Amino acid sequence: MARLPSPIEELSHPILEKKEIKLFVKRDDLIHKEIMGNKWRKLKYNLQEAKNNGASTILTLGGAFSNHIYSTAAAGEEYGLRTIGLIRGDELSPESNETLRFASAKGMELEFVERSTYSKLRENPENLKKKYPGCYILPEGGTNELAIKGCKELVDEIDMDFDVIALPIGTGGTFCGVLAGVSGSQNVIGISSLKGDFIVDEMEKLIDRFQVKNKNFAINTDFHFGGYGKTNKELIEFINWFKEVFAISLDPIYTGKSFFAVWNMINSDKFEKNLKIILLHTGGLQGILGFNRKNKIIIQ
Repeated sequence: MARLPSPIEELSHPILEKKEIKLFVKRDDLIHKEIMGNKWRKLKYNLQEAKNNGASTILTLGGAFSNHIYSTAAAGEEYGLRTIGLIRGDELSPESNETLRFASAKGMELEFVERSTYSKLRENPENLKKKYPGCYILPEGGTNELAIKGCKELVDEIDMDFDVIALPIGTGGTFCGVLAGVSGSQNVIGISSLKGDFIVDEMEKLIDRFQVKNKNFAINTDFHFGGYGKTNKELIEFINWFKEVFAISLDPIYTGKSFFAVWNMINSDKFEKNLKIILLHTGGLQGILGFNRKNKIIIQ
């Protein structure tokens, strides 16, 4: 069962008082234990559409540590749908990590695809439809028009005035959905988890593709910590500090970076005083276990 609307918690800290900033967290990580955060919102209408179309199988794509693969597998089991996951990397197996092990245990049929073949399949959905007839196809990361519709609803749940909502950017579906949902002078700040300014062009293309009219946004590319999946000691120490102070866990791929970015921007006076800022917690916490087993720097 989904917990909706997800709660909003105000954070209290001397730095926030000093900087005269009101900071809140939209706890989408609490929506569902396994279908967490923005993944639940992206899947909501897609699952309905699959059933409306008479499809009994969901097929999607993702990397070895994909939150989307994890959540789609859990959703398939919960909603009685067969799931197939095309995984980037033919050297992998269902036992390669916790994410793949979980997906397999939930009944997802995992197919491990050589990387160049994976790229061709990802970029040409029609090839997937031919190869897997009758399947409901979800793109990598789950970003499509129905996903954006689901993500837009999180803004509708916010029953307070605010000035800024900040969130991590991966494939961009959540970013576009939130941008479509805000109104007036409200601004959206996207924190890229990927290295490179190319993400700005990618988001502008996505905004045009899905006809999002609102242009009150900024994209920050300064807090990727080396690129997607990359971290360092400073980031992990911040994640552990944040949990100790506020009792909120963050993942190292998305929310850790976006929360770090906003906290850094508050500390360095990048925001005007008296703003109300909402941090969107998009979930992804299942990745912490695998991260800890792989790295020496441990997330508490």
